[in-house]
Amino acid sequence: MAKTKEEHVHEVFESISENYDKMNGVISFQMHVGWRNDTMKHMAVKPGTKALDVCCGTADWTIALAEAVGESGEVKGLDFSQNMLKVGEQKVKPYPQIELIHGNAMELPFPDNSFDYVTIGFGLRNVPDYLQVLKEMHRVVKPGGMVVCLETSQSEIPGYRQLFRFYFKYIMPIFGKIFAKSYKEYSWLQESANDFPGMKKLAALFEQAGLEKVTYKAYSGGAAAMHMGFKKVR
Repeated sequence: MAKTKEEHVHEVFESISENYDKMNGVISFQMHVGWRNDTMKHMAVKPGTKALDVCCGTADWTIALAEAVGESGEVKGLDFSQNMLKVGEQKVKPYPQIELIHGNAMELPFPDNSFDYVTIGFGLRNVPDYLQVLKEMHRVVKPGGMVVCLETSQSEIPGYRQLFRFYFKYIMPIFGKIFAKSYKEYSWLQESANDFPGMKKLAALFEQAGLEKVTYKAYSGGAAAMHMGFKKVR
């Protein structure tokens, strides 16, 4: 029987968890760190606030959020790969304000209006239903709170898009084989990036999920993009 997207994604991340951090750097030529830093500048996270990092993986963005909210704040990181969380647990030890939780982005285990900020970094493309996850993020953020997504995107620059696709389809899986001995898994990751909606379509999904004042910013010619939206204040 064919595997569901959810089962397939779970298998991929369980198997690549140990090399995930190293491979992120290799695949993006370390650019993902700059993209996240710029996104954090736009977010201007306030000390003492509460944040949730959905599909937190090995907790890099979770840690950045913890540094921003400080010891008086609170950060939850949620992922459905135990192996990814295991790697993350070692990294978050110096941050008592972080709690890592095993859970599903499609059904967030939190009450409505719980967080000031809800983020998802390079995880939305891997979920079975983009809109459902955005609706869940909208549900758990407080009125006036911010939902932010940093994700690979579809460049609209002629020629560059083809080059980017070539890189994802042929070069990235080879990097996966060389550095992580995981050709098949990294080959699948390029498919998920290829199927992911472009910036305008994703902005429309943000609005469909109930978010307002939606803005987005392209990075590296559209190789990635940051989307931000706010929950209406009643």
